[in-house]
Amino acid sequence: MTEKCLLEGRVAIVTGAGLGIGRAIANRLAASGAHVIINDIDEISAREVEAGIHQAGGQAAVVLGSVVAANTADAMVKAARDHWGRLDILVNNAGVTRDAMIHRMSDEWFALVMDVTVKGTFQCIRAAAPLMCAAAEAELTAGKRVHRKIVNIASAAGICGAAGKVGHAAAKAAVIGITKTVAREWAPFLVNCNAVAPGIIARPEEAASPENIGVTDVRTQPPTQATTRTDNGFEFLMPALHPLREQVAAAGTADKTAQRMPLGRIGTPDDVAGAVAFLAGPDSDFITGTVLEVHGGMEFMNWVGLGGT
Repeated sequence: MTEKCLLEGRVAIVTGAGLGIGRAIANRLAASGAHVIINDIDEISAREVEAGIHQAGGQAAVVLGSVVAANTADAMVKAARDHWGRLDILVNNAGVTRDAMIHRMSDEWFALVMDVTVKGTFQCIRAAAPLMCAAAEAELTAGKRVHRKIVNIASAAGICGAAGKVGHAAAKAAVIGITKTVAREWAPFLVNCNAVAPGIIARPEEAASPENIGVTDVRTQPPTQATTRTDNGFEFLMPALHPLREQVAAAGTADKTAQRMPLGRIGTPDDVAGAVAFLAGPDSDFITGTVLEVHGGMEFMNWVGLGGT
């Protein structure tokens, strides 16, 4: 079976598909034959992905909106049903990062990360239930066994923690918990639910996005006009953490990190997309409730916990 045929006729939703990892996933699934619902808050980026898939001979449609809004999840599922009459694959990729040490983290930043990453994943899975599980019930009654797939994008930070990324690490750990719970709940419907946990992934096209604030900005100052819980005395007791902020923001850090990686490079969006395509395809039909780590052997490094995607 060729890669083009692996997902032939299957229908997929990919959230946060306008840039970076999400774009790579949407393109990879489309290249494997899937019809793709592209979700993003940025219409220009989403339309670019849609046009690229159409030019390559694939099928795609765009649903704009934040996954924090419940009606966005409903709209994506409705679009899948209206366009192609089914939903076979759901990839929960949408997420944001707001990075700061825990004693400098604002309530607003922490809540935003949890809302997009955790609440968004929850709402998309819940919205998909009627279409995915109802179809499975009908198929099982007819004696057919058809697997459907949910793939959640977690992070190495959700497994190991990451200094300066308390919101990100907490949210991605919650995504892993959702993954394992849904794998148990939806197994009778032959819906496999797994997660991919990337490490450090290069996303140069997202550097200027307002949803991906630069490391220097967020790690050296608290958010303006936001509730902070910074205590100067506590800051004084933590001088060892301050060089970490400077190290992460320093020019050339990515190159130095790549040199330390066991495989000699940091990851790319295509590395993650390949893992997602595997978990979305037929070769993973007997895999559910797992977390596939895609980090190039980060755990073998003398790692200080800078976090991943």
